[in-house]
Amino acid sequence: MSEEFDRKYEEYRDYFNEGLNKVCDELITVPELLGDSMKYSLQLGGKRIRPVLMYAVGDVLGVGREKLTPFACALEFIHTYSLIHDDLPEMDNDDYRRGKPSNHKVYGAANALLAGDGLLNTAYSMLFAECFKGNEYISAAKFICDAAGIYGMIAGQSADILHENDDQPNEDTLDFIYDNKTAKLLVAAVTVPSVLCGGAYYSELKQFGRKLGYLFQLTDDILDASGEFSSLGKTTGKDEEENKLTAVKLYGLDDCRLRVDIVGDDCHRILDGLQGDVEFLHELINFVKARLY
Repeated sequence: MSEEFDRKYEEYRDYFNEGLNKVCDELITVPELLGDSMKYSLQLGGKRIRPVLMYAVGDVLGVGREKLTPFACALEFIHTYSLIHDDLPEMDNDDYRRGKPSNHKVYGAANALLAGDGLLNTAYSMLFAECFKGNEYISAAKFICDAAGIYGMIAGQSADILHENDDQPNEDTLDFIYDNKTAKLLVAAVTVPSVLCGGAYYSELKQFGRKLGYLFQLTDDILDASGEFSSLGKTTGKDEEENKLTAVKLYGLDDCRLRVDIVGDDCHRILDGLQGDVEFLHELINFVKARLY
């Protein structure tokens, strides 16, 4: 990655974190413990790839960051709630997230469950508030809600659990899990700017988000099988331990690495059809791939 990419990524992430911290400062709850547990996971850090993607596409389409920030915050609230619930003993049972103790290890499983519920409901409240600004805001808010719900991320999570221990791994099932569990929120990140400016490159961006989501989950599966806690900040080897349906289980590690290059090329090809400065997005594809090295 170039120095310009690193600078731009940091600029997007810092802008988002500043907006998120303002939201957190206003997040005052009774009991105070509820707000503390929500903010704990929100402010653990991370790549903030969804807000970064949203801002980057916004720059290509001419949609200002201030206009996008409420949607970016809502999306990050939803993503964070999903991580809290993922880590619970009844789900993936992971004690660490981003190198720090998982929410339930700090606040207990019951409080962690409520923290996730609080984040999701607050995200919907934030999105609802945007709907008063016009029809395009309503459409953008609905897109995120659908991506997070029973026709999106939750469906993917449900299928992920349902198909643990499958005797015969199925490619269609794996695609469904990837598409819904991971890709739908990335699709939301790249299409919200389009929705807010009248639908520019809407179909292309949906396809790009889906391919990028597949690439992201593919690299995640590889890293779970071959990565280290010190670099990932979470427990590795969980997928094999729980006999999850993953690309590594279906295709093997070597084939998965080949697929990373193929899917990455697909992402680049879609961007080549867009007008405007998409160099940052091209480099972001390579950034996702570079997690393996």
